[in-house]
Amino acid sequence: MTESTHTQKWWVMTAVAVGIFLSTIDGSIVNLALPRLARELGAGFAAVQWVVLTYSFTVVSLMLIAARLGDRYGKKRVYLAGFAVFTLGSLACALSSSIGALLAGRVVQSVGGSALVALGAAIVSEAFPPTERGRAMGLVGAIVSVGLVSGPSLGGVILEALPWQAIFVVNLPLGVLGAALTLRCVPSSLPVRGQPFDWWGALSLVGTLLSLLLAVTLGPRTAEPARVVVVALLVSLLGGVAFVKAERAARFPIVELALFSRSELSVSVLTGWMGFVASSGLVLLVPFFLQDLQGRPPAAAGLLMAVPPLVMGLTSPLAGWLSDRVGTRPLATLGLGVLMVGYLLVGGLRLDTPTWEYLLRIACVGLGMGLFQSPNNSAILGAVPRQQLGTASALLSLSRLLGQATGVALVGAAWAALTRFLDPTEASDAMLAPLEVQRHALAWTARGLALFLAGGVLLALLHWRRERLAPA
Repeated sequence: MTESTHTQKWWVMTAVAVGIFLSTIDGSIVNLALPRLARELGAGFAAVQWVVLTYSFTVVSLMLIAARLGDRYGKKRVYLAGFAVFTLGSLACALSSSIGALLAGRVVQSVGGSALVALGAAIVSEAFPPTERGRAMGLVGAIVSVGLVSGPSLGGVILEALPWQAIFVVNLPLGVLGAALTLRCVPSSLPVRGQPFDWWGALSLVGTLLSLLLAVTLGPRTAEPARVVVVALLVSLLGGVAFVKAERAARFPIVELALFSRSELSVSVLTGWMGFVASSGLVLLVPFFLQDLQGRPPAAAGLLMAVPPLVMGLTSPLAGWLSDRVGTRPLATLGLGVLMVGYLLVGGLRLDTPTWEYLLRIACVGLGMGLFQSPNNSAILGAVPRQQLGTASALLSLSRLLGQATGVALVGAAWAALTRFLDPTEASDAMLAPLEVQRHALAWTARGLALFLAGGVLLALLHWRRERLAPA
């Protein structure tokens, strides 16, 4: 390898690092601002919830589409367009004066973010030789952890001193820097000709996800929730059937459905989705607990919110090292069990819970996720042939982002419904309920997540037992 090639791969890593950092941090930095957005924009919980959900949903829906566009038109070209669209969307968010304008800006922002999420790892994989690919992917994982840790902390510091619009302004110089690095340092990849794009599969995937999220988000808040849920779920079911048929018929499908015949892949993807459903719900609700219920300032709340991803980032490398020695399934199952215990502990938070006790309870969530994620990711990548590692890598991101999107919708709806059920004053919005009522709703939501994860633990144990009993 020449010196110029050695230097270039690190510049490529830098360009991708900026994109991964931006797309990751923007999925979490806004969470801390939700209470302020609700107050200053005069919006209810259902509306501000969509500030988070819109970003996650759009990235999930377009990620696989962006990956296919990168193959067809060149990864550099699509990645560069991702930076441009993301930066313009951030500017639109910063200039918003209403909840509707903010949501529109978040849609534009997430369209660009989908390209950054989809193509970053692929660009790095092409820049590094096969003998260094694992090391490169490890660095990509570390950047994701840095983004998760930085989001709440940076958001808290910004909100302490500046208007909420500043959390979007900070994206502008980083977006310009990332675009400049991509333009100068990322080599152009040859487009793959002769592969028609699976537009019917893409449209049916988007329709399926949108109707599902509408069902779980808007259903509990309408005057006729049963009708809304039934119609949206029916549309989602029909869209899912159409998507499966489209993928089976397509010569170059967005998702190769035959991969899911491998039980190791299916179980790992499903349990990965379950873990991120739970973790995203926690990220949505804990800012309200720390600020509105306990009265902490944004900066302090941001630092406390950074504890789970920090513990996860410290634990993940060790878990990955151990899984190479004891196997992926035992450690991933252990991680899910610890995560389940963590949510039971979160269910015990009180209005007067001291900081040290909060740290102990919340750290268990980060510990469980750290023990689970690396071995589970390794299991997914090890369940497919080498020539399909790219598809497996996309499924990793899809399970994570789809879990985050559906988690925000499901957990937010559950908390709002529980608050309304427990509120004797029949407040018009969950955030107007008495503080103790909101705390009780949070406790039961966390316990529900623990029960949800218990199902994942049982599924992982059954699969592990089947593996052990299978003939060699």
